Amino acid sequence: MQYETTFAGFGGQGILMIGQLLAQAGMAEGKEVAWIPSYGPEMRGGTAYCTVVISDTPIGSPIIKNPAYICVLNRPSLDKFGPMVKKGGVLCINSSLIDAVSERSDITEVLVPANDLALKGGSAKSANIAMLGAYIGSTGIVPFETIQKAMKARFAGKEKIIKMNLAILKVGYDLGLKARKKGKSA
Repeated sequence: MQYETTFAGFGGQGILMIGQLLAQAGMAEGKEVAWIPSYGPEMRGGTAYCTVVISDTPIGSPIIKNPAYICVLNRPSLDKFGPMVKKGGVLCINSSLIDAVSERSDITEVLVPANDLALKGGSAKSANIAMLGAYIGSTGIVPFETIQKAMKARFAGKEKIIKMNLAILKVGYDLGLKARKKGKSA
């Protein structure tokens, strides 16, 4: 099985970091992994996205035109990447910042109030972590325990940040899992 994922938002939202966390979790599971970052020259505030491919077999090309899974954290990213989701795929939308949906009936949309979940969890900067949790919950791409381990390694020595982010990750994960069980938006 090959999972092709794009995470997109604006610079400063931690898009590239959650892609790295997912890639590290995939490697920890013994999978073939490719991570390709892309960002505008503005860095903070400009467009940022990354593609992560996780596969049981060697990856022929890390360049994906129509990923099955896309997570968008801002409206310009929904407009740009929403139409690219492969039929039958999953589109996770940050409903805290995006007041629209894709209006596609051939995909599963998971509405994730990522910013709201992060604020409730203690840090507005962790909206990306809430989105990552929802994505993993809605797809089952890697075991939850594996992404927890990747996060602990990423933030080693920062116990307060680890504890807070693990709680935010879990809330997002539960939301995504609920959507997967229903087979539609949470």
